[in-house]
Amino acid sequence: MSGGPKRRVRLALLFGGRSPEHDVSLTSARSVLNALDPGRFEVVPVAIGRDGHWLSGARSQELLSSPSPEDPGAVPAPESGGLVPDPSFGAAMDVVFPLMHGPFGEDGTVQGLLELLNIPYVGAGVAASATGMDKALMKALFLQAGLPVLPHAVIPRHAWEGRPDIVLRALAEAPGFPCFVKPSNMGSSIGISRVDTRDALGPALDLAFRYDLKVLVERGVPGYREIECGVLGNDEPEVSVPGEITMRGAFYDYHTKYTEGEAGLEVPARVRPETASALHAMAMTAFAAIDCAGMARVDFLVSPDESEIWVSEINTIPGFTPYSMYPRLWEATGVPYPDLIASLVDLALERHTARASLLRDRNP
Repeated sequence: MSGGPKRRVRLALLFGGRSPEHDVSLTSARSVLNALDPGRFEVVPVAIGRDGHWLSGARSQELLSSPSPEDPGAVPAPESGGLVPDPSFGAAMDVVFPLMHGPFGEDGTVQGLLELLNIPYVGAGVAASATGMDKALMKALFLQAGLPVLPHAVIPRHAWEGRPDIVLRALAEAPGFPCFVKPSNMGSSIGISRVDTRDALGPALDLAFRYDLKVLVERGVPGYREIECGVLGNDEPEVSVPGEITMRGAFYDYHTKYTEGEAGLEVPARVRPETASALHAMAMTAFAAIDCAGMARVDFLVSPDESEIWVSEINTIPGFTPYSMYPRLWEATGVPYPDLIASLVDLALERHTARASLLRDRNP
């Protein structure tokens, strides 16, 4: 005897936020919304404005439906919420899909809130999100796991402000030039500069310190190839085929990432079988090194002759925009976009159930 139609999963798309990647988050949320199976999911948009205020359901829907990136929640309005979600938020949702890129969303802050509210959520936990966001901590864990990373230096802002001459002299010696100057906690290539001379180093540091109190300066690789792999799963993750980024600009900056026609993705990447195997193994190791779960995109730098591979970084909430590489990698691997989203929700519920079971065993 049939039990009747199965109830749809009530899925909250959490997007927006205070990060400079706010607009990217909106585009990702719109893309995921369009890919969801309405027969399986009841979608509830939940937006956070640029000021950190949680918006009402009507305002969230308006923001997600608007074709413009302009944020009506940038200034608090009467229908905006407060700096914490409505008390009914947790009870009303089966699972949350955080699509908040960068600080205050991808860095463990939102994940910690959802843990407190005991709500299942897509993606990595608090610790993995925090270390995946912080390039300096991430690379320390990669080194401990035996992964190859490029020579780099971590500069705190107080050192740059206190003795800039010493910092410039030290960086000119190691890691040297060319190098890339990056905010340690930021994504979408915001605040990153390629530096080829000592004269350009100071302005690049000033720019990066606008976004973080800690900056990573990393050796550049002339002629490198930028190759990425997607990881999907919890205890037994799978790795996508590798894809290679091609671009018109000098490096994969914000404009190149999110402007149609400026970058392309060749899938599968044209690499030797042994290189593909090495990328697969390193992606798995990087995923495990930060104790990741659900999803991640692992980025590599590969020398032109493929004799050397360096792990660049791991991204625990990769972009889901129409130009983003993570869903395109899985599409090429045989997982269509709607199936990818459904798998991520299943993995979130699986992980939440396992953690709930652990807590019950601990507190009978």
